[in-house]
Amino acid sequence: MAASLIRLHFHDCFVNGCDASVMLVATPTMESERDSLANFQSARGFEVIDQAKSAVESVCPGVVSCADIIAVAARDASEYVGGPRYDVKVGRRDSTNAFRAIADSGDLPNFRASLNDLSELFLKKGLNTRDLVALSGAHTLGQAQCLTFKGRLYDKSSDIDAGFSSTRKRRCPVDGGDTTLAPLDQVTPNSFDNNYYRNLMQKKGLLETDQVLFGTGASTDSIVTEYSRNPSRFASDFGAAMIKMGDIQTLTGSDGQIRRICSAVN
Repeated sequence: MAASLIRLHFHDCFVNGCDASVMLVATPTMESERDSLANFQSARGFEVIDQAKSAVESVCPGVVSCADIIAVAARDASEYVGGPRYDVKVGRRDSTNAFRAIADSGDLPNFRASLNDLSELFLKKGLNTRDLVALSGAHTLGQAQCLTFKGRLYDKSSDIDAGFSSTRKRRCPVDGGDTTLAPLDQVTPNSFDNNYYRNLMQKKGLLETDQVLFGTGASTDSIVTEYSRNPSRFASDFGAAMIKMGDIQTLTGSDGQIRRICSAVN
């Protein structure tokens, strides 16, 4: 669940800002981001946020936004599995709409995105190359569906370790098994560490968007190498990047609202 909560914060912030729009369920007049290509049957953790919101509302009604709860939950999830604890800014307000069209238009990275595509997307959100590499390190946790990495396994031109590819093929056949899950980090899948970057240096990145960070001769190569050797620097930069991400297009003041429940507008 730790990986899911961190990912939920990411998917919220990259679609029209950190406003808890990802939490809204569909209505007759509004499509839900939960049903977007990047989130459907993939995004998780909604019930954790709902439970936290209910607990907060019982003692402090109408004060803490769902957007803030998502941000704090991501930080606590990181710390719970050995990742960094960082200061979370609060004061966000919640949106009164969801933005499925934006979620489907490319504001969430496609698992086949090139390094240039990723860099441009992150830059559009105010995040630099180091932020991109640091935030990608969240893939030290969690799992991915076979569909998202199958092409990498069976593409003969793919830059992938042969033994790693062979192992993954056992549970991800060329036909079928698209929803079968595999850990993004095969070595320490439940620990927040820097092994993700060691994997990239060994051509064992599971997703194309992982492996493009190393081996192309781009500036990301040196950052991956640095994080593979210096876990403290990775942890520090990850925390800083999460704080920056949490500032994307936030609603404050009289904008938006403080939702009573996270799945619906007031």
